[in-house]
Amino acid sequence: MVFVPDSSPDPTPTTEPLAVAALETERHVAASGWDQNPRVFALVDTAALAAAEPQLAASLTGDADRAPGALTAIEQEDLPRTAKLESLLGRMAWPETVDGVALAVERIVVPPGAERDLPEDPDAAVDALAAHPQREDVRLLVAVHRDGRAVCLLRQRANDRDDRVATGEDIAPGLVHALRATLED
Repeated sequence: MVFVPDSSPDPTPTTEPLAVAALETERHVAASGWDQNPRVFALVDTAALAAAEPQLAASLTGDADRAPGALTAIEQEDLPRTAKLESLLGRMAWPETVDGVALAVERIVVPPGAERDLPEDPDAAVDALAAHPQREDVRLLVAVHRDGRAVCLLRQRANDRDDRVATGEDIAPGLVHALRATLED
């Protein structure tokens, strides 16, 4: 279990707890560079975590950590290896103490017409996408809360800076839906 501290030198441009947790988690993932496997984080209420784990309370020093509804990201290590992200997410479930979940995953994006002539074999299609001259490497960080809120962040390898991360609610609707399903009873 790895806790994701607020390590950003600049103030986070939002105070909404889910967005703050997503931004901090995205920066934590970005610090490890590119070509990473998917990474999953439980999002837990910071005040409840501090009460349950008093030794952590001293490390919670930022204003965002003390804000009402603040969330702490806890990386889930030793996830089972799987070739399909859908398979991994389909097997996940969270206890009531987990308020949300975040997923960081890298993807290849190509112009709309590029997918038209892809080989039918999935491995050959991935190879063709990876070799496409107009491909863009992106990393998505999708965070959802039990109450239905969601935030998606998108970082492009070509613009790999904290101030160039796009934010929206519907950047990755399929991943938002899949993550929400992991929180259902």
